[in-house]
Amino acid sequence: MEASSEVNSDLARERSRATFDKENLINFLYGGPAAVRKKRYLENIIKQDPVLQRGRRWAFQSREERADTGVWKHLYVDKLQADLGVTDVKEREYLRDAAAAHEGYVLGLHFGMIIPTIKNQASEEQQKKWLPMAESMRMIATYAQTELGHGTFIRGLETTATYDPKTEEFILNTPTLSAIKYWPGGLGKTVNHCVLMAQLFTEGVSRGIHMFMVQVRDLDSHLPLPGIEIGDIGPKFGFEEMDNGYLKIDNVRIPRENMLMKYSKVLKDGTYQQPPSDKLAYGSMVLLRCSITASVAKCLAEACVISIRYSAVRRQTEISPGGEEAQILDYQTQQYHLFPLLATSFAMQFAGNFIDDFYREKYPDIAKGRFDFLPQLHAMSAGLKAFSAWTCSAGVETCRQCCGGHGYSHASGLPKIYVDCTPACTYEGENMVLMLQVARFLMKEYSKLMNGQPLSSVVQFLKCDLTMKSCMAEEVALKCLVLAYQHRVTRLVADAANCIQDIIGEGKSQQEAWNSCTVRLFWAARAFCHAFVVENFVNTVSEKHLDEKTREVLTSLCRLYGVHGIITNLGEFIQDDFFNSEQIQILSHTLTVLLREIRPNAVALVDAYDFPDTVLQSCLGRFDGQVYQALYDYAKSSPLNEKEVLDSYYKYIKPAQMPNKELFSRL
Repeated sequence: MEASSEVNSDLARERSRATFDKENLINFLYGGPAAVRKKRYLENIIKQDPVLQRGRRWAFQSREERADTGVWKHLYVDKLQADLGVTDVKEREYLRDAAAAHEGYVLGLHFGMIIPTIKNQASEEQQKKWLPMAESMRMIATYAQTELGHGTFIRGLETTATYDPKTEEFILNTPTLSAIKYWPGGLGKTVNHCVLMAQLFTEGVSRGIHMFMVQVRDLDSHLPLPGIEIGDIGPKFGFEEMDNGYLKIDNVRIPRENMLMKYSKVLKDGTYQQPPSDKLAYGSMVLLRCSITASVAKCLAEACVISIRYSAVRRQTEISPGGEEAQILDYQTQQYHLFPLLATSFAMQFAGNFIDDFYREKYPDIAKGRFDFLPQLHAMSAGLKAFSAWTCSAGVETCRQCCGGHGYSHASGLPKIYVDCTPACTYEGENMVLMLQVARFLMKEYSKLMNGQPLSSVVQFLKCDLTMKSCMAEEVALKCLVLAYQHRVTRLVADAANCIQDIIGEGKSQQEAWNSCTVRLFWAARAFCHAFVVENFVNTVSEKHLDEKTREVLTSLCRLYGVHGIITNLGEFIQDDFFNSEQIQILSHTLTVLLREIRPNAVALVDAYDFPDTVLQSCLGRFDGQVYQALYDYAKSSPLNEKEVLDSYYKYIKPAQMPNKELFSRL
């Protein structure tokens, strides 16, 4: 879908009204002018590549065609990366995104999770064996954790790996129906290996969950190996090009060396050497959770680009009788729906940058035996994954609704973005379960506070004085927003802790008390994540090197994100009279003022995401704004239009119109 040379006049006028230079913001978002030039250069290569333009549009393909396209396209892009000498992670991502256009990266788990798992969890000897195979794709693997009956509760997994010291092998089994591995991406038809999460048994003792490298298909014929039943699980709500699969294992033996043994080990005689921390086995999952915040933020950003550009082009209903129809972006209700989501997309992108940097900075130290940051890393990765997935998936759907009837069509690009985004609410940990893991971390930190012990760096604000009231004034300063969110968390954490203690005081057990307070615990965990995102957004616009005009517009977005979050969760902010009625009025007034401030810059702000049309794949979100021509061309390209009269007319409709209807006797 190419942008025409003629830009829609409404869209052109919107861009001319911007108060900042969008190129400065693009450079800030993508790491500077040189990085932006490289990004655009790589995206242009994809745009001009004739091989990648073949085939039908995604929406008109069958599932088998989508799966086939997903494989060849991504192998082609991998070869292209190698030919171009592209090794940087971000640059590889630009190429893949430009080529895939929301067609899932079929080999994404192999390169994004399995190879890092080998590097982080395998011994040096194992790495020497498996890394060359994985990097050359002689071995293609996925991560097999989830079972029919168990997902987020990893300790409950039923797949077993029982060590036999006589043969120095592990015997693998999925002993029950609910133990069958279910959902791993690529497992159905693509991979020939998997990293299997299973309960380890040695010397007759359960040792907990460990990782095993398991070959499931023959390397030459690609047929399943003896004892392996494997296949695709069928169509899903999105990711149709991905062959998520199931795996049933019946007494399959693998060598002792196939257990990943960087930290925990099983010696030849069956002696077990435990790891310094049992959470080290979850490192790959933590890595994936860290990446999810950035990926769902990108989904929301794309949805904002489409809906805001379309809202500038779409005109509907004259404001005064007989007058010109108004741009729907001029309606305050449209701004109220879209501008806070635009602010959220930036907030989540900055949060994704933080957690990704946090992981890459701290995990090497953790792997060397320094575990100080391990609880924080687990809590932050779990919380931000859940909070961002919920927020962004709901936001994408709001963007779709804001596009009216056209948003319902695949031509808008929005349904595909939504079905790519919303599974993040459940994969790699069901969100509510993850939030309760965050709550457990908060309760431990609160206990430290009560006992006068040092707190982790991310919860230092728990020391704040709950008797203090808001410093909010007419200007709604950023620091006052941060304090408001921190006050909310501190009160909710204290409430949840007191709830647990009250129930224990009634003679109930710790577990009973926990189960009776999980709603309060969830409130506290959600508030913690929200407060972190606000503070991180404030730090980003306050501390980074930004020109003044760009800082001004980002500050408006930051204030809108904070103010909108308070208004939509007002009960949690006013329960202890932290805000008075006058301050609530100030917040409400400030929100409408911020909508007006952002209005002239809305299109320039979404332009600053610098998504090419080849990535958006949207008739509504085209850079040139030629929406209606694009919708018309899209409709004409439907395969149903290749025939003027469909066979169904002759088979069913025409006979049904005849005097003697024999239709149903022939069906």
